[in-house]
Amino acid sequence: MITSKQRAYLRGLANELPAIMQIGKGGLNENMLKTFSDALEAKELIKLHVLENSGYSPKEALSALAEALGAEPIAATGKKIVLYRASEKKPVIDLSGI
Repeated sequence: MITSKQRAYLRGLANELPAIMQIGKGGLNENMLKTFSDALEAKELIKLHVLENSGYSPKEALSALAEALGAEPIAATGKKIVLYRASEKKPVIDLSGI
């Protein structure tokens, strides 16, 4: 569990990130979850775009993905969502001093 200060710090880092993937009309399937999990392991902080035809609101997609991937929901702003999960192999983002 992360604190509100850590969440705010991660939101600030996410401002500069492009949305790396989209959630579209196919919704969330096992292949997408695997891809998102791999991206979280590599980058720790990812931004996704939720398309209107996905069947999910951004907040619904954020909570569903966070639960399925064991990640922390960071933000749902407009149609963009941000997730964080510390890398098991090579952690890059240090939240200990925040």
